[in-house]
Amino acid sequence: MKKVQLITALLAILAMVTAPAMAQEESGFKKIDVRKDFTENGFQWFHDAELLAAGNREKSNAMTIGWGGIGTLWGRTALTVYVAEKRYTKEFMDQADYFTVMAFGVEHGNVLRYMGTKSGRNEDKAAALGLHTAYTANGTPYYTEAEMVIECKIMYAAPFDAQYFKSDVPRNMYANFPAGVHSMYIGEVVNAWKKEQDK
Repeated sequence: MKKVQLITALLAILAMVTAPAMAQEESGFKKIDVRKDFTENGFQWFHDAELLAAGNREKSNAMTIGWGGIGTLWGRTALTVYVAEKRYTKEFMDQADYFTVMAFGVEHGNVLRYMGTKSGRNEDKAAALGLHTAYTANGTPYYTEAEMVIECKIMYAAPFDAQYFKSDVPRNMYANFPAGVHSMYIGEVVNAWKKEQDK
């Protein structure tokens, strides 16, 4: 009897691990290795605006971001994002172990505009846009309409400290910036998926 229970438990665990991957495949995503398959210009990618999401299956939020960095840190493939103090998404980032960064095609330009001008405190932005929320095996939210999803495990998080500003660039930035000083979140890239293009 114990052997049957053990097998049943192992099958249940396997189903939990594979279900998100199957759901991603059903949404047209294919798993990629960012070291080999990420072909975007890292200096331009965030400038073009991406979507950042954090939270869990009970509650999550997303926002448009135009700042970020891609590279290597502490021997890990890393992605860095920045969230201002008064942004609703910051509450989710501060409680999260993981976050996702999503790229959208030009046909979804309204998504980035809407997510960048509306607050999740006042409405469910994903629902307003008709986006479908899905979750990775780690429970990190993303939208199935994205064309690429990068999932990161947070390694470091801290707000900028004005005493360490070495030029007028950040000083001028925050002199009249109502959303407050940004926090930096450095994440290790643990998963990435890209939509398979129609042939």
